Amino acid sequence: MMELVWPARKYLTAYAQALQQGWSPDNLRPETARDHLASIAEDADAFIAAQVDRDAHGKPIVLPDGSVVPRLPGFALWMWDGDFCGSIGLRWQPGTEELPEYCLGHIGYSVVPWKRRRGYATRALALMLPYARAEGLRHVELTTDAANRESQRVIEANGGVLLDRFDKPAAYGGAESLRFRIPLV
Repeated sequence: MMELVWPARKYLTAYAQALQQGWSPDNLRPETARDHLASIAEDADAFIAAQVDRDAHGKPIVLPDGSVVPRLPGFALWMWDGDFCGSIGLRWQPGTEELPEYCLGHIGYSVVPWKRRRGYATRALALMLPYARAEGLRHVELTTDAANRESQRVIEANGGVLLDRFDKPAAYGGAESLRFRIPLV
């Protein structure tokens, strides 16, 4: 059974192998895989520690168009079924459910291609919701491309309700997208 684990040295080799095989934890910015491999090579312990940044002390975030924006508080958990399966991250602004325009949602996830269609994204999202509640959020918002029916099903299976259709900001390519909300209270 797939579970969420905190990033740790004992999982790092499998994480790096997934990156080397072309998987990226960022669906919108594939070059994140290269950046993570470089960070791991430079200082693996610092890379692991940076996966949990509740105070937003880490480096700024590079958007798909190359622009740079401030980091939000957040953390990543890794999907594990005896081997690495993917990652899921939570980000927020302290004291509010509102997000800056450049942040498309509270939660983002990515499953490695060779473990898709096993329900891992649905389970990972379900397991992440209590963490969001523990951070004081009353709801989370997630976005997906309008054509990504698989991700829409993951969100809907976890209680997601469609809020609106919108065009992503130019930094993300402007594609038509859907915004969902999952109530936590």
